Amino acid sequence: MTKKTKEKQEVEELENVQSEQNQTEEAETVAEKEEISEIDALKADVQAEKDKFLRLFAEFENYKKRTNKERIELFKTASQDVMVSLLPILDDFDRAYSEISKTDEKELLKGVELISNKLKDTLKSKGLEVIKVEVGDAFNADDHEAVTQIPAPSDDLKGKIIDVIEKGYALGEKVIRYPKVVIGQ
Repeated sequence: MTKKTKEKQEVEELENVQSEQNQTEEAETVAEKEEISEIDALKADVQAEKDKFLRLFAEFENYKKRTNKERIELFKTASQDVMVSLLPILDDFDRAYSEISKTDEKELLKGVELISNKLKDTLKSKGLEVIKVEVGDAFNADDHEAVTQIPAPSDDLKGKIIDVIEKGYALGEKVIRYPKVVIGQ
């Protein structure tokens, strides 16, 4: 072989070695980038799972609070059906008391009054409360049930409550019967 061919071969071999080194370096760089991008992808996956877990945990905590609140409300108003069915009896006691008070039977009046008070105290201890409505109070459609309107006996009673026909009751904070009233026009 000639010197030129030998030199040419050496140059080609050197170029091949450099090319292989460049390819190896590029492959290492690509591998490092892939490794870094794989790490970034794993970090993103971990972050997404962490966010998902935190949201699920918060949702579960809200569910627990909501069910506890509903359970407490259920216990508070569990006796609502019984209370509603006893309201006409309370009305009957009030009517009986007002009629007996017109007679001379004071012992009968005391007996009815004792039974009525005992029933009212028992129901009050279970959470039943009378909604206070007085003659002359302003009428509010959200708080009262208007049965009828009559001409007001005076100008200052126009749009106000003139008479209470039936008492209203609340069980805890929930109204179970609105007061029935007559309003002046």
